[in-house]
Amino acid sequence: MKIFLDSDVIISSLLSSSGAAHLLIKTASPDKYISNYSVKELALVIKRLGVKPSGLKQLLKQLNVVKIKKPFLANYVVDSHDSHVVSGAVKAKAQFLLTYNIKHFKAEKIKRNLGILVYRPAQFLQYLRSLN
Repeated sequence: MKIFLDSDVIISSLLSSSGAAHLLIKTASPDKYISNYSVKELALVIKRLGVKPSGLKQLLKQLNVVKIKKPFLANYVVDSHDSHVVSGAVKAKAQFLLTYNIKHFKAEKIKRNLGILVYRPAQFLQYLRSLN
């Protein structure tokens, strides 16, 4: 199982050690992916928030980074600046895209056309628990 994480999930896991995002990051499976665009975005956001870069550096060691040359699939997002997230999920062959900003994504269209489910981290944890 592969999940693609939006940058907001990564930031949340850095800010709170008790939230769903943190729990997901700390678990060994499923395989977790972000894009090279997300890495750049995260560096800017942690600087703005005053988060120590060492925390992000450690966290990135637990993630797979997919390289996309240019974001595509802009017709699956409300704001074209988020197209790299869908592009990365497709490139990673992820079954799930996790984000706190579901309203930024055309979730039904992503599910129907790309076969990727868009969930919040807590929803995904519930899904994992239902498998057991």
